[in-house]
Amino acid sequence: MSDDAPDPPDAPAAAERAGAATEALVAVMARLRDPAGGCPWDLAQDFASIAPYTVEEAHEVADAIRRGPDPATLQDELGDLLLQVAYHARMAEERGWFAFGDVARGIAAKMIRRHPHVFGDATISDAEAQTAAWEAQKQAERARRAETGVLAGVAEGLPALTRATKLTARAARVGFDWPDAAAVLDKLEEEARELRAELPAAAPARLADELGDLLFVMANLARKLGLDAEAALAAANAKFERRFAAVEARLAAEGRAPADAGLEAMEAAWQAVKRGEAR
Repeated sequence: MSDDAPDPPDAPAAAERAGAATEALVAVMARLRDPAGGCPWDLAQDFASIAPYTVEEAHEVADAIRRGPDPATLQDELGDLLLQVAYHARMAEERGWFAFGDVARGIAAKMIRRHPHVFGDATISDAEAQTAAWEAQKQAERARRAETGVLAGVAEGLPALTRATKLTARAARVGFDWPDAAAVLDKLEEEARELRAELPAAAPARLADELGDLLFVMANLARKLGLDAEAALAAANAKFERRFAAVEARLAAEGRAPADAGLEAMEAAWQAVKRGEAR
């Protein structure tokens, strides 16, 4: 080890500090939920009402990572997400189900069980082998929970693109899949034609059905290309925001607002922005 390399972390000391911090968080959550003097808003919540915040906080963690390395922001967002865990655990404890400590012990035990090559005598040669072993462990756990079927256990609360990817990845493991990305593109063109055919009637239910098929195939295309569909769409959103802000700036320099400029002027500004990015 070089002289300027950081010292290895003191695991016992780090665990002790984490334990004290966790106890403080659990105590704060208990105080907020205390019927005698707690926060009225926190007391009014239940699992269903808090669940959307949990999903939102997870997305904000992912967004902080996507936007770049900012330790302070990432720490803050992870804290918000950890609060969600503490919140759900506190509500469960109030019902006599389990407590925060049970959640932590459960996930620690699961990680040990799923990494026998680290915590046991098994040998795994590479990341691909570890992925296969991980999936085998998960399949065994689903079987013990009596979750049968290839698609069992794919959470319904996942973002739709992510869930589509996971569902079709599961099906692909048993051979139900397109041979390559080109075949998925052919299917995409077919679904686009079917959607176009529904446009004259404009029946909302039919349009929604065909649009859903189109989006589902798009998720499959991302999977076959080895890409994350959610991340690709997030990047496209960010690109659109950046370019439209530049369009607004160009129009503002001319003393115009987008609503007053008209589509032709906005499109011209948009193309100019794209050309500027290509330089």
